[in-house]
Amino acid sequence: MDPVVVARAVVEERHPAARAAFLGGSVLTEHRTALSDLDIVVLLHGLPAPYRQSLQYGDWPVELFVHTEETWHAFVDRETRKRRSPLLWMCADGELLFDVDGLGERLAAEARKLALAGPPAMPAEEIEDFRYAITDLLDDLAGSTDQGELLFIASELARRTGELALALGGAWGGGGKWLARRLEDAAPGLNARLHHAVRAALDGQTEALVGVVDDVLARAGGRLWAGYRRSGTP
Repeated sequence: MDPVVVARAVVEERHPAARAAFLGGSVLTEHRTALSDLDIVVLLHGLPAPYRQSLQYGDWPVELFVHTEETWHAFVDRETRKRRSPLLWMCADGELLFDVDGLGERLAAEARKLALAGPPAMPAEEIEDFRYAITDLLDDLAGSTDQGELLFIASELARRTGELALALGGAWGGGGKWLARRLEDAAPGLNARLHHAVRAALDGQTEALVGVVDDVLARAGGRLWAGYRRSGTP
């Protein structure tokens, strides 16, 4: 069944007085799979928003993100400061299911504007934190001979390197599959290089992984260890 039709039915059954609703996520894209869920943003006048709920509707897994106009702005503002906002993108790229009073169109326009503007720049201190953490992981990689350790070291290196590359490029971040997709858009080829390098590292050949990680680090100032310092908070 058409996911848009199902998504409308979900909202009509659970929130018949909703002001607007969006369907977003992979189900609307070429990345859709047999296990893709329905990511639905619902806008209400008030309670019980805000809340998030996972449920099953027929054959469809559903994720509901229920907000008021005010909580939508609050959540998007908070997520945007972290340079990663699933809620923003569900409304910027999603399908507007219905719009009773114009709120949906207004939020969609604002979401598209914010998405196009890009995230705030990563502060210099946070870039240093990435450099330090990645340098530490590279040292762990060089010294490890344990296959179990290599798995997690290499995976963590790939994740942090991808996140740093996105931040350095002024691109939106993402987690899991969305990290891979953001990299494909913002840094073509990097995801493939990391993929092949991690596979090689698990076979004990770490040179390629070290190389791709150092390439990204070089754009941020290179490795960082000696001289790194952070003050603790009481």
